[in-house]
Amino acid sequence: MKPLAERFRAVAFDLDGTLVDTAPDIVTATNHMLGGLGCTPLPAGDIVALIGHGVDRLVADALRRSTGARAEPGLLSHATTLFRDCYGERLFVQSHVYPGVIDALDALAACGVRACCVTNKPTAFALRLLEAAALSGRLLFALGADRPEERKPAPNLLLAACARLAVAPRELLYVGDSRVDIEAARAAGCAVAVVDYGYGGVSVAEMKADETVGNLTQLLASRTPPVFESRVA
Repeated sequence: MKPLAERFRAVAFDLDGTLVDTAPDIVTATNHMLGGLGCTPLPAGDIVALIGHGVDRLVADALRRSTGARAEPGLLSHATTLFRDCYGERLFVQSHVYPGVIDALDALAACGVRACCVTNKPTAFALRLLEAAALSGRLLFALGADRPEERKPAPNLLLAACARLAVAPRELLYVGDSRVDIEAARAAGCAVAVVDYGYGGVSVAEMKADETVGNLTQLLASRTPPVFESRVA
């Protein structure tokens, strides 16, 4: 059985819900934004369900859930600014790196597999968060979604990562926690694994990824999912 290092030349990781449990600080920033606008705060679970599609959609969806109506452009713009200001001050206050992440990244480096981060988070937030979490030195680079067309499930960022790594899409494994991660990987032509924690909002069975893991160190196990073999051969 071939270990991961012999099946892929590089691995890209989603950030929120995959590398770092960012929900606590996102929940705080979202309810701070809602409170600043005189809107009703939301339960933490409602906000967690909105994570993964980028800041603009998170703010718009949170406003809709709180008020029951779609926000006008002016209000939406103001709300987004409030959220960014608050979240930018507390990117890694209550957040924490998931168990196994650092060990997995170190093991990947030891066996010559390059690792990067591909996220729907804005690049500025992603870079600062990875630095605060002591993960930036373990990743070659991070690509964030700064324009709507870059956001997963679009394949743009994954294809950009492949180009930067000088690997073919079939040589890259993408690891995430949600349906948009799977759809982005499929669109890019990459294999995809999902973690069974995170903020996906659907069951692992519904996701239909190539592989499922409960801890990122399992990616280094010497087992070969047949679909990985067929994609890389």
